[in-house]
Amino acid sequence: MNEDEEIRRIKEKKLQELMKARSEDSLEKKSNYPTSPIIVTDDTLPAIVQKYPVVVVDCWAEWCGPCHMVSPVIENLAAELSGKVIFGKLNVDENQFIPTKFSIMSIPTLLIFKEGKHVDTFIGAMNKETLLLQLNPYIS
Repeated sequence: MNEDEEIRRIKEKKLQELMKARSEDSLEKKSNYPTSPIIVTDDTLPAIVQKYPVVVVDCWAEWCGPCHMVSPVIENLAAELSGKVIFGKLNVDENQFIPTKFSIMSIPTLLIFKEGKHVDTFIGAMNKETLLLQLNPYIS
């Protein structure tokens, strides 16, 4: 075997090793995604949006009827989109900083974060299909 063939063989082997490691890393990251919404607070939101590529935060309150209507949709999508999106729930009665920061005047309000940045806000209850259509541009 000449030197060029040996270099090519080493490059191919290294490429295969890198691809395998990347695939395993990707699977490990996806398995770290929760399959149900997590509790978000004023204090935890910054770390959560930095940790995951796409985060949807459901701003709600116990007394809010429409919030209870959208809750099963959020639960369902958290399981269905696990590995792509993380869903969180922020109780606006217990956390006032985030609702003030994002000028939330009505609930339910969904805050959408991508790569650590606030990119969109959806206001009001919506069904699963409508929410999926709204989220599609942000899902990789």
